[in-house]
Amino acid sequence: MLGVNARPVVAKVVNPIVTRLARVGVTPDMVTITGTVGAIAGAAGLIATGHLLWGAFTVTVFVLLDMLDGALARLRGGGSVFGAVLDSVGDRAADAAIFGALVWWFAGAGDNRLLVLLALLCLVLGVLTSYIKARAEGVGLSCDVGVVERTERLILVLVGTGFTGLGIPYAVHVALWVLLVGSAITVGQRVLAVKRAAGGRRITP
Repeated sequence: MLGVNARPVVAKVVNPIVTRLARVGVTPDMVTITGTVGAIAGAAGLIATGHLLWGAFTVTVFVLLDMLDGALARLRGGGSVFGAVLDSVGDRAADAAIFGALVWWFAGAGDNRLLVLLALLCLVLGVLTSYIKARAEGVGLSCDVGVVERTERLILVLVGTGFTGLGIPYAVHVALWVLLVGSAITVGQRVLAVKRAAGGRRITP
C-alpha cells in the first residue's frame, strides 16, 4: 500500500520541517486543527463553487499537514490519547468536506447526477473503511489490510478533481470509478480480515 511504502521517502522531507516546528513550540494538536480547518475551508470555498483546480491544490496543501502531526508527536516523546482521537476526527471531517463539496457542485452548477452518486458512494465506503478498522481495534483486533486507504483515497479524488479543473475530460469520472471499486474491495477485505482474526471468539457479558 502506498501509505506504507512511501513513508521512508516522506520522512526525509517531513523530519526537517517537524524539527523546526517543535523548536518554535508548535504542538501536534495545533497542526491537526490547522490542517482540518484549512482542508474544509478549501473544499467548501473552492471545490463546492466550481474552482476545482485551485480547490484541489488548496486542500492538498492542508491535507499534507496530516503527515506532520504524527511525526511531531513522536519527536515530542509521543502523542496524547486526545490527540489521536482529534486526528482521527479531523481526517473524517476533511474527507467528508471534500466529497460533500463535489456533491454540492455537481448537484448544482456542475450538473452531473452520475458524479453526485459516485461521490456519495465513495464517501460512504470511505467511512466504512475507517469504521471497520476502528471498531476492530476497539475489540483488540488488527485490521490494516486494504488496497485503498486514506492516502490512496485522497490522491485519487484530488488528482481527478484537479485535472478536471484543468479541463481534462472525464478525469474526475475515472478517479471516482477507480476509487469506488477500490473502496468496495477494501471494505470486503477488512470484513474478511476481522472475521479471520476474530476466529469465532465471543464477547463475554
